[in-house]
Amino acid sequence: MKKEGELKGKAAIVTGSTSGIGHGIARALAREGCHVMINGFGDDETIQAIQEEIAEMGVKVTYSAADMRKPDDIEAMVAIANRRLGSVDILVNNAGIQHVAPVHEFPIEKWDDIIAINLSSAFHTMRAALPLMVNEGWGRVINIASAHALVASPFKAAYVAAKHGIAGLTKTAALEMAEKNITINAIAPGYVKTPLVENQVADTARTRGISEDEVVRDVMLAAQPTKRFVTIDQVADLAVYLCRESAASITGSVISIDGGWMAK
Repeated sequence: MKKEGELKGKAAIVTGSTSGIGHGIARALAREGCHVMINGFGDDETIQAIQEEIAEMGVKVTYSAADMRKPDDIEAMVAIANRRLGSVDILVNNAGIQHVAPVHEFPIEKWDDIIAINLSSAFHTMRAALPLMVNEGWGRVINIASAHALVASPFKAAYVAAKHGIAGLTKTAALEMAEKNITINAIAPGYVKTPLVENQVADTARTRGISEDEVVRDVMLAAQPTKRFVTIDQVADLAVYLCRESAASITGSVISIDGGWMAK
């Protein structure tokens, strides 16, 4: 049951939150009264507009340009959030990139970047933030995984490997924090219409030698029995729920929100 204001005054870091799912989650947490640190790439005008949008909800907002490939940047980001917002109660690991290619043609630098941003960054943020949550006696970590944390697709070796790793990291950390009033879960969306997915359509069309319409119909939504994209708001609403007291017994879970993909 929702309790009005139960998240009011909590402080959240949402990585990769200048667009897409992360932006949606940052807005949803701000609507609940959470102070928010956003993070991600973008021009100054876009980032300023996002901060103003969130500030209008009556909460503190700050921005970090931390590069999720760099552990030192990540450690500094968590420390700055703790100082500026007063705590780090909620951590949402959403930052992610994608590249589509066969394993034998996969660029080494793309593999390294995807593993660093999609997997290792979550380890580094959690390593820095969990001691702060333990000291406060409360915390929520939400790792944005993917249906590809549970199943594979061709031409996405690095992404699938990283998301499978996120599932394992989530479960391990949840067990370690189980008695600390800290829950750690992963959300595994199917295809959500975000800038990342829109870019992936063109890449997949080129790799498979088919049209972009065929990619959407025969590759992406073929996997989702509803034949609809998951929406950003649906993922954001689930993230907010996992922060509530009513979700306090949900930990170590990889929760699918995929239009029935995993039911097949």
